[in-house]
Amino acid sequence: MIPVPGFEGRRIAVFGLGRSGITAARALKAGGARPVLWDDSVSSRMQAQAEGFDVDDLTVADWSGFAALVLSPGAPLTHPLPHWTVTKAAEAGVPVIGDIELFARAFAALQQVDRPKVVAITGTNGKSTTTALIGWVLQQAGLTVHVGGNIGIGVLALPAPTPDAVYVIEVSSYQLDLTTSFAPDVAILTNISPDHLDRHGGMDGYVAAKTRIFQAQGPDAVALVSLDDDWSSRVARDLSALGQHVRTVSTAVPAEIRVDNGVLSIAGEPVASLTGARSLPGRHNAQNAAFAWGAARALGVPREVAASGLMTFPGLAHRMEPVGTLGRVQFINDSKATNTDAARQALLSYPASFWIAGGRAKDGGIDTLRDLFPRVARAYLIGEAASDFAATLGATPHRDCGDMASAVQAAAADAVATGVEAVVLLSPAAASFDQYPDFEARGEAFRAAVLALGATPAASA
Repeated sequence: MIPVPGFEGRRIAVFGLGRSGITAARALKAGGARPVLWDDSVSSRMQAQAEGFDVDDLTVADWSGFAALVLSPGAPLTHPLPHWTVTKAAEAGVPVIGDIELFARAFAALQQVDRPKVVAITGTNGKSTTTALIGWVLQQAGLTVHVGGNIGIGVLALPAPTPDAVYVIEVSSYQLDLTTSFAPDVAILTNISPDHLDRHGGMDGYVAAKTRIFQAQGPDAVALVSLDDDWSSRVARDLSALGQHVRTVSTAVPAEIRVDNGVLSIAGEPVASLTGARSLPGRHNAQNAAFAWGAARALGVPREVAASGLMTFPGLAHRMEPVGTLGRVQFINDSKATNTDAARQALLSYPASFWIAGGRAKDGGIDTLRDLFPRVARAYLIGEAASDFAATLGATPHRDCGDMASAVQAAAADAVATGVEAVVLLSPAAASFDQYPDFEARGEAFRAAVLALGATPAASA
């Protein structure tokens, strides 16, 4: 745990007792604060009480006595409407912060010589893989590495800081909205495409939230920014105009760090081939590798060590994850592709695929993927979006399967019948919440259905 100083003896309101909220309460208590907790869930409140926390109904509490409100990233700060705790905090003049801001303040309280390095990653897609990949590369280089934040372990539950450590932190737009002093040594923006617009009041608000990752960086810090989408390119130009140390990354246009046809180059000089990196297929993973390379080099990792780390990365579950083979058919679990931008990268990774898609559709459905329909051998549709996706697919071969097991059986039968090497790809282009609690559960359902066919599990499955 990372104790949070600066609030000794003061009352801190904590709303939302999920992973980040309860961890923040523990870290505040360890630092000497007096956290006062509340959640809409009775069971969450009971668990907090059993742990010895002060649980008080914040709807009727005296807010004038609070030094801050620590808000769950799941509660809206501004849109569609501010959460009622935010309104109460504003009326009482109480600042609203989140767990990443507490992490930043804990590090700011350390002497400069005692502060570990921090690498932070955000973006619409690819941030989890990039985070895990950076952590892996740094670990292979022999560094003490702690990986967490929006991936895996809550940031304040990571080990207490030591000068030799590197913290690799995934941060969401919701978390960044609640920061003011977060100042990573290396800050990464993987890409930006429309997402969570209801929570940010539109695209401008969403971009502003993402770019908060750079707001407090010092002159010696590094910003790694993609040039592969218009929004990120604008961010790169704006940061450069402000005099920040920006290193650009691309798989499509000239950039300082570039991947072209599987070759990673720095300022035009080839430094590594990614063609043998089994867990990094596709252009989007080439971009992730470029960011990992840039982060490792910014922290002083030698070139050859960084390249070796990229080649041995085992990959992440539910993100272009090979789960098994049946004869000459390979099954790929990309359940994390909850929007069309992510699904686009998956579809581009194969010349043809038997595509399982559907769930709870996001705005626009799969309309933006029309140019990739020629790559779809046949689509197998599941969940609420099945009829809408079918209408968009039009003449592209497709079948409404309803559920995952039926889709996997149908796709496998068609793929095996080709008699050639083929790919069955789960890349839903939709949220999971119509049939599953999260994308992980959806991916596990896919894995189970594949293995139920008698498929040989992949080495990492």
